[in-house]
Amino acid sequence: MARLDLDGKEITPRTICLIGGGGFIGSHLCELLMAHTHHSAIVIDVSSEKITHLLEKTCSWTNRIEFHKINIKNDSRLETLIKSSDLTINLAAICTPADYNTRPLDTIYSNFLDAIPVVKYCAESNKRLIHFSTCEVYGKTIGSFLPPDHILRQDPNFYVLKEDLSPCVFGPVEKQRWSYACAKQMIERLIYAEGVEHGLKFTIIRPFNWIGPRMDFIPGIDGPTEGIPRVLACFSNNLLRGEPLKLVDGGKSQRTFCYIKDAIEAVLLMTRISQENPERANGQIFNVGNPNNEVTMKQLAELMIEIYGKISVDSSNLTTVDVSSKDFYGVGYDDSDKRIPDMTIINRQLGWNPKTPLQDLLEVTLTYQQQTYSQSIKKAMSNPTC
Repeated sequence: MARLDLDGKEITPRTICLIGGGGFIGSHLCELLMAHTHHSAIVIDVSSEKITHLLEKTCSWTNRIEFHKINIKNDSRLETLIKSSDLTINLAAICTPADYNTRPLDTIYSNFLDAIPVVKYCAESNKRLIHFSTCEVYGKTIGSFLPPDHILRQDPNFYVLKEDLSPCVFGPVEKQRWSYACAKQMIERLIYAEGVEHGLKFTIIRPFNWIGPRMDFIPGIDGPTEGIPRVLACFSNNLLRGEPLKLVDGGKSQRTFCYIKDAIEAVLLMTRISQENPERANGQIFNVGNPNNEVTMKQLAELMIEIYGKISVDSSNLTTVDVSSKDFYGVGYDDSDKRIPDMTIINRQLGWNPKTPLQDLLEVTLTYQQQTYSQSIKKAMSNPTC
């Protein structure tokens, strides 16, 4: 049965190239595209592990999805695949905070230099680009430079982040934690310049901490033993191992968290709008997050301990412990105080708002983590030398 747009017109199926589409966000987006659209997907990544279930020959959409194992750094097939598609969504990135500090060159190459050919091929072939950036491009809030007890720290104008007004304020060069944010900001500026000078049709997404099943990795299970994933996976790893949850610098930083299922609905809207009513998405930068789900990292840890206690029998005596950012991430780490997205533009242009409260999305995510990893972790802990 044909799918119709809001005006009752038939939606023409398109071919969408998803670069980095085999990861956390890409896997959920591919699921949505296959189940709820007639579009075809060309998925490019170095691994298909998180989308294996979508590539089964028994799936009804088997002729609408194809996977190409490609490292976009040095594969000539990238140009052909982009130019044969109607729309490119670029999700490829190094986006783990521990890497920003310890692998700054790889971080800059991956998030800036490796993305340049993608932008170039889209511009040359007059193909639309949806590019995934990051909320980290905002850097530190203006309020963070005020004295701790200053009254303006409570003024939303000094900490709510707006796509078209908030400045991008980073730490000094020696704080290599900002390598990621700077690289992402530079590619945003390149994309914007291509739009102004050469007419590139683009949309930029700034995700604010999307979480849910299949995010990140668990060290020593499906990632490096010494690896440090992002905060929710770090806390999950501690919970699953019965270890204290580590609060970096006391867990004072504040973040907002958005459920992956809510977030990809926004991305799907962008693909639809770009086809049906392109002026509402073209040249736009969208914050995609949930300002209602704001917590300090200490509050997040305490909430995760509470929720984990309800879904696991191995949850007694769980607690937290403070660690310094230097000990946890190494020399050169820096951080922003809080990241709260302004939702005015995405609500006006797309009519999108997040729906899932923090408690609910943590219950879903922790249940998945416990069911997926608990036995593997028990086995690894019982054979520590294996």
